[in-house]
Amino acid sequence: MREPFLARARDRFSYFVSATPARFAIVIFSFLIVLFTVLLSLPVMSSSGKPTGLADALFTATSAICVTGLATLDMSTHWSPLGQVVIVLGTQIGAVGVLTLASVMGLVVSRRLGLRQRLLVAGDVNPMAMRKGSGPGSSSSALGEIGGLLATVALSTVIIEAVVAVLLYPRVLAAGVEPIPALGDAISFSAMAFTNTGFVLADSGFDPYASDLWFLSWLMVGVVLGSIGFPVIYALSRNLTRPRRWSVHVKLTLVTSAVLLALGTLAYTVLEWDNAKSFGGDGVGKLTFQALFLSVMTRSGGFSTIDIGNLRESSLLVTDMLMFIGGGSASTAGGIKVTTLAVLFLAAFAEARGTAAMEVFERRVPSDVLRVAVSIVLWGATTVALSTIILLQMTEAGLDHVLFDVISAFGTSGLSSGFTATLEDPGKYVLSATMFMGRIGTVTLAAALASSQRAQLFARAEERPIVG
Repeated sequence: MREPFLARARDRFSYFVSATPARFAIVIFSFLIVLFTVLLSLPVMSSSGKPTGLADALFTATSAICVTGLATLDMSTHWSPLGQVVIVLGTQIGAVGVLTLASVMGLVVSRRLGLRQRLLVAGDVNPMAMRKGSGPGSSSSALGEIGGLLATVALSTVIIEAVVAVLLYPRVLAAGVEPIPALGDAISFSAMAFTNTGFVLADSGFDPYASDLWFLSWLMVGVVLGSIGFPVIYALSRNLTRPRRWSVHVKLTLVTSAVLLALGTLAYTVLEWDNAKSFGGDGVGKLTFQALFLSVMTRSGGFSTIDIGNLRESSLLVTDMLMFIGGGSASTAGGIKVTTLAVLFLAAFAEARGTAAMEVFERRVPSDVLRVAVSIVLWGATTVALSTIILLQMTEAGLDHVLFDVISAFGTSGLSSGFTATLEDPGKYVLSATMFMGRIGTVTLAAALASSQRAQLFARAEERPIVG
């Protein structure tokens, strides 16, 4: 009787995965947040030996699983070594991605990587794969390569974090930390960089490294590699010296990321030129480097060498925009993703030229990709607007700081203007929900709610409304 029961349970599980993959992924992600909330609530997880309150435990668990980096508690002093290990483990699990993680768990149960699991991973790599009847995706997300992509996720995470940790270790030792604790600090900094989380778990904090060019440079490398996306890493690992074989997704991600990085650096350099409260007034070299570091971190990194609240309002607005955009698809970064922005601009350029098709890198981008891009932006903007309105009603904080932290939560950036630390329990729940919405992806949520694309056997009469 045991074998048939297990077989039936496995079949029902597989059916649920294939019938509603987005809902299954959300269930898995929600379960992980609940699990880590319970774990972090235990007395042994805090340095004081006392239980952590539900609101703070839930907020920290959500921030870790969603690789956000926002915190309502002092991460270096409140949590015990065991609690910090659990938090790092949560960021590693969350960095894998919603649908990829669900696929791996489905693989464990079903004991095989079948078509259902491959489709699930493809949905994380390319949301268009979730739509019935969608055309073939890029080479990096083809079903036949999903196994290789999963291997890339595992290998790249281990290798990149290990290399960055080794390179950071001497600097941590130079800061006066004992060898064993220094190794733990180097590993935690490396993990927080690649996962784009930005938690500072070291007892010494981040101040000893705020002006260390070597340390900050390798943190930026880890953040950038984590934010470009596993499909891009997979493609580069196979065809690094043959860019002609790169897919449109890879090229769009790299080009758009580079442009945003350069524009962000330029904007911070100009806007903070003479602001002594941030990093202005200390010479062109330091100013430019610090502007570059902030430009990298706004895309989801979360580390900061300055008090973000000291930035000028113009710089805060620039940061809002960069955090909302985020990093690459199927990456450890959040936001609406750089390719979403690129598609919107391609549509605008096509309209300006009077051409019907969106073309880039000698390829045509289908119109349904534009519809998904518009949906992502609208859902993201709606989430940010609703959260901001609710928090403005609940607190007496100003719009600029509330909006900043809400966008940081949605884009899983982790930078804070100081508003998050002042939140009461109800506000922590609102911001936790915002982090959850930002990480699971607006397309995933929409797909879960709508279940699947409806088959319509007729077409209504066409009529054009006036736009603009």
